[in-house]
Amino acid sequence: MKKLFLLLCAGSVILSGCKDIVLETIIDTRMVNEPVFMDTQMFRESVNVTTKAMPISSHGKMCFYQGYIYISKTFEGIHIIDNNDPSNPQNVGYIELLGNVDIAIRNDKLYADSYIDLVWFDISDPKKPELEGRLQNVFTKHLTLPSTGNNYSIDYGMCYDNNGFSKGIVVGWKVNERTDIYNIKTEYSFFDRWGMKDMMNTGPGPSINSGGANVGVGANGSMSRFALYRDYLYSVINDYMGVFDLSGDQPKKVVEDIFLGMNVETIFNYKEYMFMGTPTGMMIYSVVNPLKPEFIRAVWHVFGCDPVVVENDIAYVTIHSGNFCGQRNNDLIIYDVSNVYDPRHIVTYAMKNPKGLGIDNGTLFVCDDGLKIFDASEPQMLMARRLAHYWGMDGYDVIPFDNVLMMIADDGLYQYDYSDLTQIKQLSVLPIELP
Repeated sequence: MKKLFLLLCAGSVILSGCKDIVLETIIDTRMVNEPVFMDTQMFRESVNVTTKAMPISSHGKMCFYQGYIYISKTFEGIHIIDNNDPSNPQNVGYIELLGNVDIAIRNDKLYADSYIDLVWFDISDPKKPELEGRLQNVFTKHLTLPSTGNNYSIDYGMCYDNNGFSKGIVVGWKVNERTDIYNIKTEYSFFDRWGMKDMMNTGPGPSINSGGANVGVGANGSMSRFALYRDYLYSVINDYMGVFDLSGDQPKKVVEDIFLGMNVETIFNYKEYMFMGTPTGMMIYSVVNPLKPEFIRAVWHVFGCDPVVVENDIAYVTIHSGNFCGQRNNDLIIYDVSNVYDPRHIVTYAMKNPKGLGIDNGTLFVCDDGLKIFDASEPQMLMARRLAHYWGMDGYDVIPFDNVLMMIADDGLYQYDYSDLTQIKQLSVLPIELP
C-alpha cells in the first residue's frame, strides 16, 4: 500500500487556530477472486454416471446405505463404494455432479445438492444409479458458491449483478490483482500534527469480505447439512433451512426457506427434533409439524465450528480451531437435552483438534488426533474410559453402524470392528490418491 500526503495549513495570527487539511490518497492493491461461469443448460446437462471407478482424491461428506458408502468429492461428484465386506471395500462407480456437497438416501433414492439445484437418483442397483430428476433453483444462489481454496476476498458484485445472473452458474474462481484508489480529507489541530501517523492509520477503505440408520434410510456423518424425518428432507445452508416433501414420485419444496440465523453448519435428527451446529452454539428446532419447524432453544458456547450428535438424550458437540471460524478452542462439550427447552451443560473436555463424531449404543467416536473411542456411559468419566486411540491420520467424519466404524480422513477411508469393545480392530484402509 502506498500513501501520498498533501499538507496545507492556513496562516493565522493565533497559532492555536491553525488547522492542517490532509488530503490522503490511498492506493490499495490486493488479490481478488473473480467468478468463473458455466452456461446454465450445460451445467444441468453435465451429470454423468459411470461404472468406472474414479480415484478418491479428497475427503467429503459420507452416507451409508444397505452395504454401500457414498462419498462426496466436494463440488465435483459422488464416489460409490461397495462395502458389503468392510475388510475389503471396492470403489465401483462415480456420479459426476457439479456443485455437490451433501447427500441423503431414502427408499432407494439418493438426493444430492448440485449448487442451486436438488438432484435425485434411483440407486436400487447401487452400481448403476439412474438420474431421475432435478428441482431447479431451490437453494439460494449466494449460499451455494464453490470454495475459493484461498483467503482472498470474493467479488460478489460480479456474481450477482444483472450481467452476472445472465452468465450462468458460478463453478470456480480466477484470482486477479486489483488496485483501488481512495481520497480522504481530514482536518486536525496544529498541535496534533506530530500524532498524525496514528490518526491517519484508517485502513484501505471499503472492501468486499471473503469469505444409526432406520430401514430404508441412509446413515449420514455428523458434518451433514441434510437430515431426514418421516417423509421430509431438511437442508441447512448458512442461515436458511429448506424443507422438501419426498412422499410423492418426485420431491417438492413445500415451504419458503426458513431463516435460522447463526450461520448453521450441520444438522442432526433426533426424535422429533433437529439439532444444529453453528459457530456460536447448538440450536434445537421441533419438527412435530414437519412443515413448520419451530425454534425451541439455542445453547451458546465459545466461538467455534462444530457438529453435534445425540443419543439417549445426551448431546455431544465438538468445536475446533484452524478454520474460517477464526477461534482457538478445541473442545468436546456434552449436554443433557432430556428437556429440550432447558438443555443442561454436563462437562467440557479439552481436545487437540476435534472434527466429526458419532455415537452408537454408548460408544463415542471422535475425529481428534486421528480417531479416539470412548465409553460414554458416564459423561463425567469419559476421559478415564477411553477405549482406543488410533493416530497418524487427520480424521474428518465418522459413521458408526452395525459394529463397524467408517471414518473418512485426509488420506483415506478407515474402517474398524468394534463388536468387541475390549478388542477393537482395524479392518481396512481405502487410500485417498492425492493428485
